[in-house]
Amino acid sequence: MKPMGLPMLLAYGGFGLPLAMVALPIYVYLPQFYAARAGLSLAAIGAVLLTARVAAAFTDPLLGWWIARGRGAYPRYVALALAPLLAGFVALFHPPALDALGSLGWFLATLMLVYVGFGIATIAHQSWGAALTQAPAERSRVSGVREACGLVGVVLAAGVTGVAGYQGLTIAFAVALLGAAAALLVWSRRAPRTVAEVQLPALSQMAMPFREPRFRALFAVLMVNGVASAIPATLFLFFAADHLRLAALSGLFLIMYFGAAALSIPLWVPLAVRFGEARTWVGGMLLSCAVFVWAFGLAPGASAAFGAICVLSGFAVGADLALPPALLAGVIAKAGHAGSREAAYFGVWNWGVQMTLALAAGIALPLLEWLGYVPGTGTGTGALVAAYALLPCALKLTAAAILWRAPLRNL
Repeated sequence: MKPMGLPMLLAYGGFGLPLAMVALPIYVYLPQFYAARAGLSLAAIGAVLLTARVAAAFTDPLLGWWIARGRGAYPRYVALALAPLLAGFVALFHPPALDALGSLGWFLATLMLVYVGFGIATIAHQSWGAALTQAPAERSRVSGVREACGLVGVVLAAGVTGVAGYQGLTIAFAVALLGAAAALLVWSRRAPRTVAEVQLPALSQMAMPFREPRFRALFAVLMVNGVASAIPATLFLFFAADHLRLAALSGLFLIMYFGAAALSIPLWVPLAVRFGEARTWVGGMLLSCAVFVWAFGLAPGASAAFGAICVLSGFAVGADLALPPALLAGVIAKAGHAGSREAAYFGVWNWGVQMTLALAAGIALPLLEWLGYVPGTGTGTGALVAAYALLPCALKLTAAAILWRAPLRNL
């Protein structure tokens, strides 16, 4: 199969843009949004996020099994995901006036609806990409374009929210979702369909990826590194507002961070081709730690220094975004499951992603409240700073050590 041209890559990867516009608000804006809009405590918000994300984590492998039984009919599942994803997103950021208990129920129900649509769309989209090619250089191009489009979506979401608020974000998301879905379904190259003779995965085989040693090693890295990335994402707005006292610049900082990540992906891809995806990812993790640890020493008002940290750490996180999906595609190919079992792997993979987000929010937010941090009051900011800056670096170094020793070279 000949290499995909840029228009074809963009038709496929462009669907990552609206998916990222969902991810940023949920991971970054939701805790502060419901704390301010509904007056919910950090412990209550953390409990809802933990419940929803654990439920989503156990739903995603089921979705992966269901999609795998479609024999590569990924466009069908992308189309099915659009309605719950759009309806859930609109409802999540436009809650009615309710008491505390009603707000908690609305928060949980609409978040679960978003997760169902997001899970179907993400698993189908990623599986589609993994099935397109097993050539290492092409794998990195496919995942790199998809993640670059995702970063454009993150920057767009941050910029629109800063200028037009959540009403503007909702409109922008609806336009981007429907437009990108149309391009994907009409112009993207179709993945090869599984032949009828190939045995379909049974429900009991959802855990099949864990039988592969390479997948187990990569999954361990995903979990540790994912928690390391999710903690500062969850605490970012609190850190910017209550420690740096730069809440008005939070949107600009997010744009700088994700903009740098987007620009870095074209540089990480050739490095991965030359040095291998695993070693290059280790380098990205070490660079991230060397830069981000300096956030611990920032004084209130240090806008220039924090802006520099955002740019440099954003450059490093490009490796986190572009390389793991390419490594997973290589693991699938080595296991002999390319063209038939991608959705099963990505279902379990998304389960791990959801669990990292659940652990970050469900543990960090209640823990900070227990340590005395109260948003908007200036109380307990020492614990906030340590959780934001030091804990992620320690976890990322652990992930880098696991990855360095993992059997993931020469995929």
